[in-house]
Amino acid sequence: MIKAFRNATIEDLPQIVNIYNKAIEDGISTADSVKVTADEKIDWFIAHDKEKRPILVKEYHGKVIAWVSLQPFYPHLAYEKSARINIYIDSNFRGKKLGQMFLREVLEMADEYNIENFLALIFADNITSLKLFKKLGFKEWGHFPNVAKIKETRKDLLVLGLSVR
Repeated sequence: MIKAFRNATIEDLPQIVNIYNKAIEDGISTADSVKVTADEKIDWFIAHDKEKRPILVKEYHGKVIAWVSLQPFYPHLAYEKSARINIYIDSNFRGKKLGQMFLREVLEMADEYNIENFLALIFADNITSLKLFKKLGFKEWGHFPNVAKIKETRKDLLVLGLSVR
């Protein structure tokens, strides 16, 4: 049975990194192009505020199968009710409509984390993620052409947003 989201613990970090490293291999859902280690991600993990902008995990039979990070969109008080959202799903669980279920679940937590706006930064060639976010009401709020270069390929970055209030 897939459990509800819970706050990630430091013990989850190796599994979070494994899922992330698979996304790095795929080359369409993250700007990182070199695999990372759990040790390299400790500062990132600690920087998340469990009360306001946590890392959340989903488990299936005791194994992390998906994680979501909520991060401040921009470090100024004027943006405190806006959060950047990242969602990563274990490759063995992709294509089963879980992304839609998981993303919807996080969006329903907006009040709990005092979020009025969600922003997602997605490469224009990541059709799967674009479809997922747009299906749940996200709209294109920005387009940055050729802003990234991953493995010699230039990529456009789209900023998708959703106001929940």
